[in-house]
Amino acid sequence: MSVQVAVFGAAGRMGRQVCEAVEGAEGLELVARIDVGQDPKLAVEAGAQVAVDFTSPDAVLGNLGFCVRNGIHVVVGTSGFGPDKIAETQALLAESPDSGVGVLVAPNFSLGAVLMMKFAAQAAPYFESVEIVELHHPDKLDAPSGTARRTAELIAEAREAAGVAASPDATEQDEDHHRGGKVGDVTVHSVRLRGLVAHQEVLLGGVGETLTLRHDSLDRASFMPGVLVGVREIAAHPGLTVGLEHYLSL
Repeated sequence: MSVQVAVFGAAGRMGRQVCEAVEGAEGLELVARIDVGQDPKLAVEAGAQVAVDFTSPDAVLGNLGFCVRNGIHVVVGTSGFGPDKIAETQALLAESPDSGVGVLVAPNFSLGAVLMMKFAAQAAPYFESVEIVELHHPDKLDAPSGTARRTAELIAEAREAAGVAASPDATEQDEDHHRGGKVGDVTVHSVRLRGLVAHQEVLLGGVGETLTLRHDSLDRASFMPGVLVGVREIAAHPGLTVGLEHYLSL
């Protein structure tokens, strides 16, 4: 039996590629293409077991709530899915604790990006300083990117567990935030530039040495293998999962 899949945001750039990837994947069947503004009931009518959401920050929670209440697993790749939306998702799932519905919120579906985040968390406790530079196309709605936010969270957790102090910074005057923003105690710089797709550098520094971890997504096709992993594995992970790394043998 194939897994029946609905795609929310099917007319968007990512949505179109997800539809193509699902149609070309063994063991998956695309049963519904749903664009922003269309009735999510189309997913139920089509018999969808898993929904993939690449819509907008304004639409995603409505779609997610509908799917959870109707027993449909949800793979979320929509940008702007910050701590507030995570909390709302947890509350939605708490309304039906025995439903077995899984929700995967992945800041990045690129397998290379997932590995970069893991490597950054492993390396961060060994260096005095760490900062993140994320670079995306200028049509991106959120800053910092979900990938940068998640990377910073993982780095901060690893450094705290190891008893490492915050990165040193003697800056006293920065009224216009030229030093970037903070996620926890990790400084993040966001670049928006035409011609880019999705790129990130993690810069780590110690006395006499630096280490740079960089990942580049040059085409949105790079996200599709991770999306397919999410679709195939989500039924085995009820409840909320944040990060594709939990579905991989890392």
